[in-house]
Amino acid sequence: MTQEAVTTEETKLTREQEHEERRAAALAMGGPKKLEARRAEGRLNARERVALLLDPGTFRESGLFTTSAVEADRHKTPADGKITGTGEVDGRRAAVIAYDFTVKGSSSSPVSNKKMSHFKELVGKVGMPLVYLSESTGVRMPDAMGGTGMGNANGKTRFLRKRESPWVSAAFGYCFGSAAWHTVAADFAVFRKGSVLAVSSPGLVSRATGQQVDAQELGGWKVHAEVTGYADAVADTDEEAIELVRRFLSYMPAHNGETPPLAPVPAGSGERAAELNQIVPESRTQTYDVRKVIDIIADTGSVFPIKARYGKSLVTSLARIGGQSVGIIANNPMFKGGALDGAACDKATSFLVLCDSYNIPVIMLVDQPGFLIGLDAERNKVAGKIINWMNALSLVTVPKIAVTMRKNYGQAFINMGGGGTADATAGWWSTEVSFMDPTSAVSVVHGLDPESDPVMYELRLAEMSKGTTAYDVARVYGFEQVIDPAETREFILGALKDHYRARTNGIGEHLLSLWPTSY
Repeated sequence: MTQEAVTTEETKLTREQEHEERRAAALAMGGPKKLEARRAEGRLNARERVALLLDPGTFRESGLFTTSAVEADRHKTPADGKITGTGEVDGRRAAVIAYDFTVKGSSSSPVSNKKMSHFKELVGKVGMPLVYLSESTGVRMPDAMGGTGMGNANGKTRFLRKRESPWVSAAFGYCFGSAAWHTVAADFAVFRKGSVLAVSSPGLVSRATGQQVDAQELGGWKVHAEVTGYADAVADTDEEAIELVRRFLSYMPAHNGETPPLAPVPAGSGERAAELNQIVPESRTQTYDVRKVIDIIADTGSVFPIKARYGKSLVTSLARIGGQSVGIIANNPMFKGGALDGAACDKATSFLVLCDSYNIPVIMLVDQPGFLIGLDAERNKVAGKIINWMNALSLVTVPKIAVTMRKNYGQAFINMGGGGTADATAGWWSTEVSFMDPTSAVSVVHGLDPESDPVMYELRLAEMSKGTTAYDVARVYGFEQVIDPAETREFILGALKDHYRARTNGIGEHLLSLWPTSY
């Protein structure tokens, strides 16, 4: 062997060794001590989360060899704290951005932002979902401080949300900075219990305000599940959170130019229809849980609640009917008698945006006494929230199907698919529809109550109760059909066939795709 050949071979081996050393250093993340500490706390690291999200053997990483552009941090920032790439979820392509908290708290720098921007642009171009596995202390301060740090910022389209393809975020721990922005901008956000999402950390808030701030009180998972509504779902563990992400994506198309995938219809779906006559009492004052109704109407095992802990008088769920993804909006008399408050309005509007953006038909199951009124409601801007809901409903171009089950009063009649705002309508034969609950109308119009003048009260109540049946609504074609409750699933299946847009292959106009992400 010549000296030249020996030198070439040595150079080749050296390059291989160097490459393998660099690769091992990047894959080591923040080092064994930090990884072991997470393991002891029962938390997955970023690479374990990616492996759990994606089908085995499908991950194609991009940016493994990135580091901070700050020379002093070059060897302390493997992958610059963000693991990015593509893979498959149940055989369908998806992109993933995983925040690696073991590397400087997964703080964001110009390099890691460049990686994230690449994938945000990619999914819009090619049409595939983007999943954020979120956990971050926020911006990396040395990189952002000073005029040059701020002047170099590129925020023109960084958080532009056009809903061309689904965005999903799972919040696992502290989520500040971009981890917070991406989570509240997502189409679906799941919070693991113990997670905290806020604009700034509790320490910074305490220093700025002079008050001690508890992290959970500031932005804990309960706050976002029950007060802000940012949490679409809550999980006990990392594993459960990722499973919820995978399940959510199963209802979604890869992008807004296609319909969601059809699923096989499980055996027994629809066979419990007769039970609806027992679940829903005819008396409008008796409560029941509408989630039982949804379980019977939907394909067996297909119901996927959205924002279950928020605005509880209204249920929003993804589900399947006949194997087709649908979005269900239903009043729930178990909470506030089904009256619609500001939280319920926001919840409905957000859900309409989701369904219309991704070609998912909307099903409304109606049993409501109207909007919740009073001082708190008005100060919570309920009037604006009601009109937001009405406006969003008017812009929805996917099929809208409304079934009134028991009572349907006032302005909320319009918001829940009445007055021509739905494409297909039906009322159960037990339905009562009017501008106001007849008992309230007697009080408003005549100033009567049962105690003061029971005879006259009953007379006026009978007057106010005339013409309020489902058949009265159907008489002027306000309902297309009056049905036995047991026929609800069949009515919906038929309406879906009629209103599926054959000319556009089920694709809507996406008039809500630029609606604000959080409001």
